[in-house]
This record gives sequence, C-alpha cells and structure tokens, in this order.
Amino acid sequence: MAEGCVRVEFLREGEEDPPRGRLIKKAFMKHSGPDHSCYTVFSFFVCVPVYLSALFVTLSLCYFWTQVQHSLNDSQSQDDIELVLQLVQKPDFQKAFNIHNAVAHYMNRPSPPYPMMDHAQSLAQEVEVMMHNSSQKEGLELGTLLKTPHMQALMMAHDSVAEQEMQLEPLVPSVGQSETLTQWGGETVKIVRIEKAKDIPLGATVRNDMDSVVISRIVKGGAAENSGLLHEGDEILEINGVEIRGKDVNEVFDILADMHGVLTFILIPSAQIKPPPIKETVMHVKAHFDYDPSDDPYVPCRELGLCFQKGDILHIISQDDPNWWQAYRDGDEDNQPLAGLVPGKSFQQQREAMKQTIEEDKEPEKSGKLWCAKKNKKKRKKMQYNANKNDDFDNEEILTYEEMALYHQPANRKRPIALIGPPNCGQNELRQRLLSSESDRFAGAVPHTTRNRRDNEVNGRDYHFVSRQAFEMDSAAGKFIESGEFEKNLYGTSTDSVRQVINTGKICLLCSLKVLRSSDLKPYIIFIAPPSQERLRALLAKDNKTPKPEELREIIEKAREMEQNYGHLFDAAIVNTDQDKAFQELLRLINKLDTEPQWVPSSWLR
Repeated sequence: MAEGCVRVEFLREGEEDPPRGRLIKKAFMKHSGPDHSCYTVFSFFVCVPVYLSALFVTLSLCYFWTQVQHSLNDSQSQDDIELVLQLVQKPDFQKAFNIHNAVAHYMNRPSPPYPMMDHAQSLAQEVEVMMHNSSQKEGLELGTLLKTPHMQALMMAHDSVAEQEMQLEPLVPSVGQSETLTQWGGETVKIVRIEKAKDIPLGATVRNDMDSVVISRIVKGGAAENSGLLHEGDEILEINGVEIRGKDVNEVFDILADMHGVLTFILIPSAQIKPPPIKETVMHVKAHFDYDPSDDPYVPCRELGLCFQKGDILHIISQDDPNWWQAYRDGDEDNQPLAGLVPGKSFQQQREAMKQTIEEDKEPEKSGKLWCAKKNKKKRKKMQYNANKNDDFDNEEILTYEEMALYHQPANRKRPIALIGPPNCGQNELRQRLLSSESDRFAGAVPHTTRNRRDNEVNGRDYHFVSRQAFEMDSAAGKFIESGEFEKNLYGTSTDSVRQVINTGKICLLCSLKVLRSSDLKPYIIFIAPPSQERLRALLAKDNKTPKPEELREIIEKAREMEQNYGHLFDAAIVNTDQDKAFQELLRLINKLDTEPQWVPSSWLR
C-alpha cells in the first residue's frame, strides 16, 4: 500500500513567507516533549494512505490540533495552533495535499507495490506454531486472527499474485524449502517446509514407535531427499497443522497422499549422529521373479514399491536396508526420478523358501501319498547352472536376482547364438534357414563322432572322426558342451569346435541346452516357444506331420517346463506362430548385437 507523507517541511514550501513556516515548526516542536512524541503522532496522522479523501485528512488534523489546543495554557501557543488550523482548512492546502499524494504514488513509490515474498501462507503457519503455546494474550490473539477464513483467503490470493509478479518457479529451493528451529510444547523442534508435487509420493517411509511416528527411510530421488531437510529418525509431530503423533502409519500415508504444494512439518530432530553420506556403487541385477507391490502386505509403502517382471534389469542404488532395496528399472531413471522399493535378495529367498515349504506340506493332503509329494518337490526345484561343471545343472538355489554387467560384442568375435526349444517348435528349421541364406555370416560347429567315416565325408568338414577312447577322455575332461549316443556311436560338440567358428569372425549357431552358462563363449540364448495348440497343429501340418492331441499337449508342456527351469538364462524369446515372422524377428535380435551392448552375468567379465 503506497502512502503519501506531508510533514512540517511541506508547509515550508514557500520561501516568500518563511516566518510562518518557522512559526508552525516552533509550535509543533514546543509541544512535542523531549522524546518528540507529539512529532511522531503528527507524522502518523499526516502520513495517510493515498486513497483517503482530503476531507478525512482535514477532519483528522483538525481533531488533533483541537485536542492540542485544549491542553495548552499560554495565549501564544493558542494563537499558534489556531494559525495551523486555519491553514489546514484552506482549499489551497487540500488541493496541494492531493497533488502531493498523486506525485508520491506514481513517481516515488512502485505501483503496484513489489511483493517481498510469495509464501505468506507458510509464514503464517510458522507464526501459528510459535504462538501455539504462547502465554501472552497478544500471541494467542494473533494466532487466532491468522486462522480466520478471510485472512487465509487473503494470504492465498497474495501468494498467487506474488508468484506471478516475481515470476517464481513452483519449486524454488530457497522459497519452497526451509528449516527453522524453535520451541514447541517445551521441546526443541524444527519446522521444515518442503514442496510436494501432486500425485507424486514425498519419498519417505515412516514407522510407529509406541505413539510416535518416526521417519524410517528416505528414498533416493524424492522431494524428501532432494530437500536434505528430512532425516531418518526424525519424529513427525504435525503436517500442515494435522497432528500426527498417535496415528498409524497407514493413516499417515493417507494424509500425505491428499496433500501437495508446500508442506509444513513440525519435527523432533533425530538424536542419532548422522554419518557423512557415502556414495554407493550401483549394482545391476536381473530379476528372476515377478513382483507386484500391490499384492505384497510386507512392503513398507505400496506407493513406493517398484513393480517389475521376470527378466527385467534393475539398477540397485541403495542396500542400506537389507530387506528393502531401492532401485530403478533399466531405462526408467530419466522418466521416473523417484526410486522404488524392491525386496532384498536374502529377504526374498526366505519368503520363497517359506512358500515352497507351505506348498510341500499341502501336497500329501492333495495326493494322499507321500511319494507323490517327493516327486513333485523335485520337479519344482529350479536349477542354477554351475559354470565349473558344464555338463550338469546341479547347483540348486532359490533364484531371486543375478548380478549383471553390460557387454559390448567385439566386431571380430561374435557371440554364438543358441536356439533353444522343445522338439517340433521350429528351432532346427530356423537354424538351417540362417545357414542357407547367409552362409558367409553364419556357420555351425563341426561335431565329433566315433562312427566310421563315409565315402563322401571329409574329416574336419562334416565331422571330427575320433576313436571311442579319445572321445571318452575328452568327455571326462569337460571338453564337450553336449554329447550323446545314437546307434552305439557317440556324438558331441566340443567347445574348441565352437571357438574355431568364432575365430573366423562368423556367428556360430547352436541348438544345445548345455551351452547356456558357458562364460567363455558368452552365448546369446533365444528360446523358441510354441504357439497355441491349434496353431501348432497347423504349422506341423505344413511339414506333412499329423501329431495327435496328446503329442501337441506334450510339446507345450515341455516348453513350459523348459521356461520354468531355464527361463532365467534366456536372453530373448520368440513365439513361433509364423515361420517368416519368426525368422525376421530372429534376424532383428541378432543384428542388434552388433549395435547395442547387452546385459550378461557379471561373472563372465571377471
């Protein structure tokens, strides 16, 4: 609000009559007292708002000087006051006063007045908090006044206009985030203001400690962490005037979910000494299970839970809590600044083990026979391939996460492609089509055999012909990634024969399940899955095959078992609904290896 000031000096504007000006000042100073209190009162009545009319000012001044005149005894002072009253009542004085105010309003003061801040609402909340326990009558009256609807509406309007005038962004740390220490209920508390966006979690979880609500976790990337004002162990007393102490954590989550804008927290600071922040190393893992926080009763905060599927790559950025890690899905870091909570490895393994135990306990009740439970128990176990024993998947463990690393395929050392799937799903046909269409790019490893060489066969081109004794010695030494016996002859594909293809710069095509975990060869595993039963029947009919319904069901069941037991090792999957489309998708995946890095087990790169 702009004001125009008329003081004694204004009355001395004319040098043609200096005695009158000196007379007025003399009369004024004579009765002002040693502390010039009368001068101050006079200044208050003369320094009036611009929009007040001249009539109101005249009446005020006349009333003031009349009161002064009645309090004076000597005739000289009475005459001085009478002179001032006459001057104030003159039309010329009133016109001059209006002109002065207009000039002061448009020339000497900004119009409209420039706002000093845009957070009057939050400041009022702080004042209310400080006046809450005030024993002074004035403090209680001020707190009550600030809570009235009209005052709240006025401050809201002020902040809206001020934000536009000052051209502030909605999230200005210096304005939207602050911390103040004060006394509240006999305790030292801190008042924290944090800007929270609508429909986005604050990025903190809480726990109950008796009646107290305590911050238990600060999630990376959220408003709570970015502000640096909330800390683990802080007790929350109030949020925007809503009392929190005594409430359940679920009630607190519901309260926060409906709040946005500037949130004012009243906190009892944590007494624990905060260690200096340690920059954690990001760990990249591949998930071997599906997770939906909405179905998890143990997640600390469902809104902060991170939903993912089996095969997703997760970037674990914090393992401070061994039970609940903080993570991003691969590719979500830019779109989703707030990290999510995922079950820790040991915690998830314990849950899976408990789940398996419950299922095993229920099995005898369903079957009525104990040996059936044992049989099914063996079926349900997932096998982790042991790289030290390339011929068997014998390392049993509950799969949760596997540490991964990015691998750039060298231009002169292509990763072998393993096409995996149950019989009659088309993987052999796709392999042969690649070999025929691009023979300069793809090749197959030359197998070993103990049978006799035929007339049209060339050793080293068609087969490596070896004695049975040599074959068995190489097999015992672990040199074969796959081997078997057919019509009393041994057949196998050695690791060396695969390396020979790789060393030529070609892509080696395999159909062996045993190559899955060969860290030296670094194979790219593509699972060829069957389509629906009807579609599978139509595809086989093109090859003049007429499978029975039970044979079709067996193929689909075999595919399901392979995916259940070894799906965590697959890099990609193609559902073979159409041979041409499956071939084009296969080429796309293989071509991508030349242009994009791929996630592989980190143990392969050590």
